[in-house]
Amino acid sequence: MMKPILSEDPWQQLKAFTAARIALGRVGTSLPTREILNFGAAHALARDAVHRPLNVELMLESLTKIGFETQYVRSQASSRAQYLLRPDFGRRLNQNDAQKLKANAAAPIDVLFVIGDGLSSIAVERHVMPLLNEVKRTAPNDWHMNTGIVATQARVALGDEIGELLQAKVVVMLIGERPGLSAPDSLGVYLTYAPKVGSNDAQRNCISNVRPEGLSYTDAAHKLLWLIKKAMQIQATGVVLKDESVAQNLAHHATNLIK
Repeated sequence: MMKPILSEDPWQQLKAFTAARIALGRVGTSLPTREILNFGAAHALARDAVHRPLNVELMLESLTKIGFETQYVRSQASSRAQYLLRPDFGRRLNQNDAQKLKANAAAPIDVLFVIGDGLSSIAVERHVMPLLNEVKRTAPNDWHMNTGIVATQARVALGDEIGELLQAKVVVMLIGERPGLSAPDSLGVYLTYAPKVGSNDAQRNCISNVRPEGLSYTDAAHKLLWLIKKAMQIQATGVVLKDESVAQNLAHHATNLIK
């Protein structure tokens, strides 16, 4: 009997549990044609996610509809090419927008939301509004959290300067993550207490891969609100704030079952 040209991978059944590029099979010493074509398509989607501009007007309109006071700002990166080549420019506001924010600062804000395009505007346009709807539905009524700043050519640290200028206790940066070949639309959520220019990654908490195929909007909102409450209690985020939201939720359900 002739040996088949296409050899299936013995891990084939595991593909039902992950979108990772495993069990691709082989044809001689190469990959099957379908996998080469799939790789090219995934690579094109990832490139599109990085370079596609955010629809700022639609995002501002959507935020306003659910009760946010909004404003649009830009980083010091003047173009997408410069943004990609100079990450430091994406971490600071351009001078004009920094002055406008400072002039418009009013009462201190408990929780400030900054929506940044990051490295995937697709992630922002798909997932920010469903997540914020869930957050607003379940957040405490006494929190002042109705300000939403939309930022383009933005890196995570841009939220620190915005939060400092607007006197926010906590800044939540919702930003498009670097696309993967199986996930061009992953949304990241970065939480920083007492944000200021110069804050580093050890001073923030991250909730990653927010999307229907990853962490659901409900679970992400639950984690985010738990972290915000805890951050306000201990007045810190980052390495000193451990995410115990899942463990406490399980303990709560176990207690109810015993009762």
